[in-house]
Amino acid sequence: MSQREGSLDNHQADSSISFLPHLEAKIRQTHNLARLLTKYAEQLLEEYVQQQGEPFGLPGFSPPRLPLAGLSGPAPSHAGLPVSERLRQDAAALSVLPALLDAVRRRQAELNPRAPRLLRSLEDAARQVRALGAAVETVLAALGAAARGPGPESVAAAAATLFTASSTTGVFSAKVLGLHVCGLYGEWVSRTEGDLGQLVPEGVA
Repeated sequence: MSQREGSLDNHQADSSISFLPHLEAKIRQTHNLARLLTKYAEQLLEEYVQQQGEPFGLPGFSPPRLPLAGLSGPAPSHAGLPVSERLRQDAAALSVLPALLDAVRRRQAELNPRAPRLLRSLEDAARQVRALGAAVETVLAALGAAARGPGPESVAAAAATLFTASSTTGVFSAKVLGLHVCGLYGEWVSRTEGDLGQLVPEGVA
């Protein structure tokens, strides 16, 4: 792979840059997965809200933005970063989300044991976002821009913190934390879709 093919830092959505065929196919495949998960994330958020009861889902309801250790939404400056750095941030966030979604699923199993569809959706989301994260890391590695995600200890700590916090706080706060995680899931898969889209040749996406 030439330096031009392997570097994203100077890439500004220039469709003239030609990737190796297998890499182009991997980018396209990963972009399609991110696009699919963006749709699934919207469905998960809607399903989650439906299962939480009032005031969730009521017009005008604005849940408090509780702090979440280990993950936040994409920063406003994200769009101005080089594509390589954006994808590194995407990969780091995607590596944390499976553990957080699993923590939400466990808490929802206590709060909503009669909502098996929601529990399955949360389980599926954790598995799918893990696959997307691995695919993004593969793309980065092939481009010579390896991801710099959090270590396993950080991921485990974030999940443990969330589960402990949701277990010791009131039911409402636990539901809000879960809503926040579902929202972050949607934000990051959508952001990943957009970032990968800049690498997909025009007319192919």
